[in-house]
Amino acid sequence: MKRETPAELKQIFRWIDAHQDEFVKDLQRLVQQPSISAQNIGLRECASLVCEIMHEDGLPAQQFELKGGPPIVMGELQSKRNKKKLMAYAHYDVQPPEPLDKWVFPPFGGEIRDGRVWGRGATDNKSGLLAFVKAAEAWMNGIGDVPVTIKFMFEGEEEIGSPHLGPFVAENPEMFRCDAMHCLDGGMNSSEPVPEIDLGLKSVLYVELVAHGANSDIHSLNAPLVPQPAWDLVRALNTLMDEKRHILIEGWYEGWSEPDEDDIRLIKDKVSRMDIEKLKKEWGLTEFALGRDGFEAMKARAFEPTCNICGLTAGYQGPGDKTIVPCEARAKIDFRLPPFIDPSKALEKLRRHLDKNGFEDIEVISVFGDSPEPPFKISVKEDISRAVIEAAEMVYGIPPIINGVSAEGTILRHVWMPTVLTGFAQPDCNLHAPNESCSISAYMDGIKYAAAIMWNFGNMG
Repeated sequence: MKRETPAELKQIFRWIDAHQDEFVKDLQRLVQQPSISAQNIGLRECASLVCEIMHEDGLPAQQFELKGGPPIVMGELQSKRNKKKLMAYAHYDVQPPEPLDKWVFPPFGGEIRDGRVWGRGATDNKSGLLAFVKAAEAWMNGIGDVPVTIKFMFEGEEEIGSPHLGPFVAENPEMFRCDAMHCLDGGMNSSEPVPEIDLGLKSVLYVELVAHGANSDIHSLNAPLVPQPAWDLVRALNTLMDEKRHILIEGWYEGWSEPDEDDIRLIKDKVSRMDIEKLKKEWGLTEFALGRDGFEAMKARAFEPTCNICGLTAGYQGPGDKTIVPCEARAKIDFRLPPFIDPSKALEKLRRHLDKNGFEDIEVISVFGDSPEPPFKISVKEDISRAVIEAAEMVYGIPPIINGVSAEGTILRHVWMPTVLTGFAQPDCNLHAPNESCSISAYMDGIKYAAAIMWNFGNMG
């Protein structure tokens, strides 16, 4: 049953509908500005454009310089009726557009075809960023006030792990302090046309293990005389996890706990509403790993610590043969750490584990530095959780899919606040891939979603 929409919010929805053309043109403008953080292309120009659009909409916006990185855009829009503060987090940077030959439309063209805006960032995350902006504009022009004080925070390095944001937050914590934060950087469920809502974050401890041998590749005739880093690395990797995917590093599960009653209820609800067989077919599988299915599969996905080898390389891999002993072997690993496994302690435990098992010479490189984003989890009963869930029901007509834990943690490392990740990315939007697009109807609903979240959070007792 669709949740009743308050009269004031209906008025805002009508205002949003009446300004669709303006909102779509601004999305085109933002998509047409390249902002590739991995290649340091167009970031400063994009931050300036975000400020320009916000100023045109009558909203406060200012750029703040990050040492070594692109500027963040922040602005605080005060509510006359409510002292609560809600942080609206999004990012203006995008993934690289390559491979360019796979694009049907120019990746930074912002073209409209088939009811969609096409281009890199159309979904991830420029439409989400503008949903906050346009929702706030609607409140200010439709009512003359916002239902809650909104603190905008838009960054330009999310796609590469926000390496320069953390130190700035640590030095300026009061700039970021709010009662809650929400991020419009999530997607719609693939089985039902409703948003997925994430009430937590798995931390990603991404490391590279490097085994070293001679100072250069050696003729394999000399294999009995020289170290064999590829074999050393294989043996080291084999000590990390058993065949049941249990991580064997001593103390790895310290801080982790089983999902609680609310988590179990939410997992069961998700399973009852999703097409698991469709997901298997999409991935080309007849069954999930370890024979898991249904509840056990979704529980593991949300709450289980993982140790995944993302990449593995050593020696010659071209055509034909090349008889060498490689001088180096490398493995890239991502450990997903659910709440409340401490990623910094986990990194130390990995080092101790390798040393204890005779692999002192294997180098451990933390790709995100010595302090990865921490995992977090909030209750479904938090004001921001309830505000987002009820907003989804108002806009989309049926209850959303709620995940206990998902895949922004940089800010939370320094300034804690309850945080929810949600969004309106459609399953076929091709985010991070060629031909990324955003449905105009999904974008407009996303703006209403943002407006409803603001109203609900402001009116939560």
